[in-house]
Parts: sequence; C-alpha cells; structure tokens
Amino acid sequence: MNNENFENTENQHNNKLTPTMAPNKAAILGLIAVFFIFQFGGGLLTVAIFGSNFKDADQNLIRLFTIGSQILFILFPAILLSKLVFEDVTEVVRFRFPDRKEIGLFVIGLMILIPLTQYYLYFQNYFLAELSKEYSFIHSVKIFLDEIDKLAQSTYLQLLSANYFYEYFLVIFTVAVTPAICEEFFFRGFVQKSFEFKQKPFTAILLTSLFFGFYHFNPYGLIPLILLSFYLGYAVYKSNSIFTSIVLHFLNNFFAIMVFFIYGKDELIQSNVLNSETLTEDIIVFIVLLLLFIGFFIIVNRNYFKIINGRNANDLSKM
Repeated sequence: MNNENFENTENQHNNKLTPTMAPNKAAILGLIAVFFIFQFGGGLLTVAIFGSNFKDADQNLIRLFTIGSQILFILFPAILLSKLVFEDVTEVVRFRFPDRKEIGLFVIGLMILIPLTQYYLYFQNYFLAELSKEYSFIHSVKIFLDEIDKLAQSTYLQLLSANYFYEYFLVIFTVAVTPAICEEFFFRGFVQKSFEFKQKPFTAILLTSLFFGFYHFNPYGLIPLILLSFYLGYAVYKSNSIFTSIVLHFLNNFFAIMVFFIYGKDELIQSNVLNSETLTEDIIVFIVLLLLFIGFFIIVNRNYFKIINGRNANDLSKM
C-alpha cells in the first residue's frame, strides 16, 4: 500500500461542506445519541409493545418493529444529524450511484473477506477454548462471553426463523436490506465523513469501524465485524458512493441468511469447528486467503482508476 495515500488529513470532498460544529465532536455525540436511543429507547419501546415475554410475541410483528426501529432510530438520526451539522446531506453520505465495475470490484474482495473472517473466527474460538482449559481467568471470561453470545444468537435466530414462503422475504428485508441502508447511512455516511474532516482517511475509517464493531454486541464476532466495517469504509471512500457499502453490507448479511435457510441454525452459530488433526491444513487455507486479500487490496488501492476505466484519478483525492 502506498503510504502517501494516508497522508492527507483534509479530504477535497470536504471543501463543499461547512460544518456548524466540530466534526469530531459531532460524530461522537451522534454515536452516543444513537446508541442510547436505539439500545435503550428501542428496548423500552419493545417492552411496552410486546411485554417482557419477548419470545412468545408474534415474530412477524417483531420483524416489522425491528425494521421500523432501525429506520426511526438509526436512519432518521443519520439524515437529521447530517442536515444539522453539514446541511448538504447528499454530499455527507456520498449519495452517488457507482459504476457497475466499482460494485463488482469490491464484491470480489468481499468474497475473499467473508471466508477469511470465518476462518479467523474458527481460530480465535479454538485457541480461546484451549487456553480456557489451562487458565481459570480465561475460563471465567469465556463463560461470561458465552452468555452474551447465547443471548445475541437467540435474538438473531428468532428473526431468521421462517415457516411460510412470505416470511422468507420479510426475513431478508429485516436482516439484510434494512440494516444495509440504515447502518451505512449512519456509520459510513455521517460518522465516517465527520471523522474525515480532521483525521487521516485511514484513521477515520478505523475509528468508525471500531464503533461499528462494538455497537453490535457480538463478543466473538468483534474482530470480524471491525474488519468488515473497515473494508466497507474503504469501499465508500474509494468509490465516493454510499451505495457501494450498502450493496456489500446487504450481500454479507444475505449470505448469512442463505446459510441459515439451507443448513439450519447449527451451521450458522457453529464457530469452533477446528480440531488438532486438521489444524495445519486450516492454517494454510487461512494464510492463502489472507495473502489473496492483501494482494487484492494493494492492487485495488494502486490501480483503482485504471481498473474501473474511464474515471480520472484526479476525480477523487488521494487517501
């Protein structure tokens, strides 16, 4: 990767925007506000509507409520904050339709990243399980993380379970379409753009990715979520289009849904499938995937405008 791509702290796209408050402060306040509104406000509203016995509620109503909550508590604040802080919402969220080649290029990277992060998850959980056998402290931490993970998986599996044909479409809209739009407008739109005003692009994308990972309350999936978020942030910055990350986010979630529909919940939640007998082969596969992704990233970063063909490198600022 060319180091000069991460030297500029002022993105030339920001020249069109005049923030009404410090962008970094706006990003942090926005993150705090949306966190409390979505997690606690949404939680209280859930109890008020469905009661404390959440599992017995109608799942389709819960899906519709989830869709509404994400629109009301994530998408709407993203647009409102962008308008209040920067005024020009379309410029903040990079509302530009990308070329098909741009989408296709980043989809290729996603197809490498998905199995790469899955293998990382296997290794992480394998070694954590092995270490928990030797150290009581790690064992205690693992028990705590297991409880959080079970709670998250239980909620997720409820949303994914479908009995009728129309419910499959509702699941896809709830778990893939809505989060892809709402979360991307907020994180890759408002938050990342705010950080880009005073931070180097790399730092802005990394900060956004860290917050994105912690927002999802998935202890075992934290690192894969951060890596995925960083890739989405890079894709948005490079293509100058929020729709690039929306498509990638949708495909990532859609793939998980299809795995669940085809193989069932055991395949979806199984994250510790490594054993000592195949460990060497699994390490080799992981290294190959890692090298492929690094190679892909370097090639794209250095030759992006040549690859997509027809756009001048001066159209976007250097990262």
